[in-house]
Amino acid sequence: MRPTRDQYFISMAQLVATRSTCLSRQVGCVLVNARSHVVGTGYNGPASGLPHCERCSREHQSGAGLDVCPATHAETNALLQCRDVYQIETVYCTDSPCSHCIKLLLNTSAKTIIFHRQYPHELSKQLWESVGRNWIQL
Repeated sequence: MRPTRDQYFISMAQLVATRSTCLSRQVGCVLVNARSHVVGTGYNGPASGLPHCERCSREHQSGAGLDVCPATHAETNALLQCRDVYQIETVYCTDSPCSHCIKLLLNTSAKTIIFHRQYPHELSKQLWESVGRNWIQL
């Protein structure tokens, strides 16, 4: 049976996440335009030129210690690939974006975030929905 568009792009985000070398959480993101064309993909991991993590530099409490983590988030890496952030219609993520990434995504034309797992930052959802955008967990 053919997967729905949402299932297809969430599966794509999960595949993209397999490139991550993060020891704590592998996250993938796929940015899609109104015609359902991919305009950017990203996964989390250390910034270009930095070594892959051999041990986590932060506490293993999900969502904590983000300021000491050397990783660039999947959503940020996907935005860096996107030629025009005003083409983004939907953001597909393995995990709901953190509040830092939400602030970046709010500066795009994205109307909907669809994700698989809930990230522990409740502020993200509040910020996103406060401006009338869609927050959907599959």
